[in-house]
Amino acid sequence: MKKIVNCFLVLIIVIPNISLAIERPLKTERAEISDVTGTFTVILYGGRYSDDIETIAFLDLEGDEYNFTPYAPEFDYKIKKEIPANEAIKEAERFVSFHNSFWHSRLNRIIDKQGYTMGYEVRPLYLPVVFGASDVLDVYYWIKEGGRIKITIRLIPSVERRRLIGDDAYGGGDH
Repeated sequence: MKKIVNCFLVLIIVIPNISLAIERPLKTERAEISDVTGTFTVILYGGRYSDDIETIAFLDLEGDEYNFTPYAPEFDYKIKKEIPANEAIKEAERFVSFHNSFWHSRLNRIIDKQGYTMGYEVRPLYLPVVFGASDVLDVYYWIKEGGRIKITIRLIPSVERRRLIGDDAYGGGDH
C-alpha cells in the first residue's frame, strides 16, 4: 500500500511539471489591412488544383527574427520575397480567392507570446452551405529553434471526412 501511495505522490508532483513543458501554438487575432506595413515574404500554400480548398497565404515580415516555414513538401507552396505590404495583400487575396465557392477572406495577425506581430495570414472563407463551415482550415504556428516558425495546415476533420466519402451535397466523390 505504501508503494501505491508513493507512486501517486510522484504522479501528483511530476504531472504538473510535465504540463508546463507542453508546447502551445502561437495565437492569431483579427487584423485590418491598414495594420499591414513593411516588406514581406509571401508564402502561398495550396492552390494545387481547381478544387483545392486547403489553400492559405502567409505574410512573413522581413527583417525580424522569425522565418515562417510550412510543415509540408516544398511543392505544396510558393515563396515570393521582398514584397511591399500593399502588393503582398493583393497577391495573397488573389491567391486565396480562386475557388468557385470562395466567399471572402479574413486577415489575421500572428502574434508571439509577448504580443509582437510576427506576420499575417490571409485565410479564405467559403460559402458555408458548400462545406458545412466557412473556415475549413486548422492552422497552427509553433516557434522552433533559431526563430523558425513551423506552420501546420490541414482541413478541419468534418470537411476532410466529407471530402473522403464524396458527400453529394459537397459536389460528389470525384475529387
